[in-house]
Amino acid sequence: MPDIIEVAPVAAEETRSLPDVETIRTEIRSEIRPLADRLSALETRANRPTGGNLTPTEPAVETRAFLNYARTGVERMQAEEVRALTVANEASAGYLAPEEYGAEILKALVEFSPIRQYARVVSIGGQAIKYPRRLTGPSATWTEESANSTETTASYEQVTLTPYELRTFIDVSQALLEDNAYNLEGELAADLAEAFGITEGEAFVSGDGDGKPVGLLTAGGIAEVTTGNAATLGASPADTLIGVYHSLPNAHAQRAVWMMNRTTLGTLRKVKDGDDRYLLVDPVSASAPMTLLGRPIVEAVDMPDVAANAFPILFGDLQGYRIVDRVSFTMLRDPFTQAAKGLVRLHARRRVGGDITNPDRFIKVKVAA
Repeated sequence: MPDIIEVAPVAAEETRSLPDVETIRTEIRSEIRPLADRLSALETRANRPTGGNLTPTEPAVETRAFLNYARTGVERMQAEEVRALTVANEASAGYLAPEEYGAEILKALVEFSPIRQYARVVSIGGQAIKYPRRLTGPSATWTEESANSTETTASYEQVTLTPYELRTFIDVSQALLEDNAYNLEGELAADLAEAFGITEGEAFVSGDGDGKPVGLLTAGGIAEVTTGNAATLGASPADTLIGVYHSLPNAHAQRAVWMMNRTTLGTLRKVKDGDDRYLLVDPVSASAPMTLLGRPIVEAVDMPDVAANAFPILFGDLQGYRIVDRVSFTMLRDPFTQAAKGLVRLHARRRVGGDITNPDRFIKVKVAA
């Protein structure tokens, strides 16, 4: 027989001392409410445009060291930051920007150097780099079974891309550098990107290769189409441009863009085809480019105006132009030269080169009879 457990009856006084159900519910709600508020706050922070980071991301020690170097100089930096900065020290003096900050410079650079957005950009670790360039390719022939194959040959040459040095400097107020609320990194990225972008953009278009990159308009081997008039786009610009479009092989035309400056673009906006339709098509959205014969138009301020013997329009696949970056961005701090004016001079330099690797991917329009 199992043991029988006797339960003592609850006294009336003990029953009356127990809390009622409503009181228990109130206490539970008071305990749950703070947890619900905390969860709501976390959800709000996770939905912010910071990508869900619940705490601010601390910059890497290399980035922090580089910015502190610009603000105060190496003499006032912490030992840990000095060690991080020394790793990036260049033999030619100056300190390399950390990868994170260098990427921001290059990102802003595209706004002033539009060719970078479409060309093939590579980083190199030597003084120059060589690429094979095919001049003629092999061809296949139909051959009877067990018959000998027909010999064909392919010919190649080498194109050497050399990075050249580009320099600038910025004078910054000592007071601004001492103010931690001042967005030094943002200002430097914008100012240096503009300075470098304007200069390299000009070279990518018309550089002669003498201490600077070879430009698209000066590189050899690119086919030309003339306008039929010594000083204008000719009597029928629409026919000329349609001819240019269909002169490029289909594989390249499908990836090609039109390059011209804003003045030439304004002239072409008035051009109509034989059915009285405007040749240029406005973008369907604010972020979409304007198109000509279905291909995007890239505005390049360094392209020449319509004039005698000028090349105001270029059509091609810009992947056939290669840009090489050797040193992304190096800075040297000079607190002495402008000290009497309360300024610190920041010297910046980078090394970049560029040249055509595939001239068969381009056609340029020449203003000539």
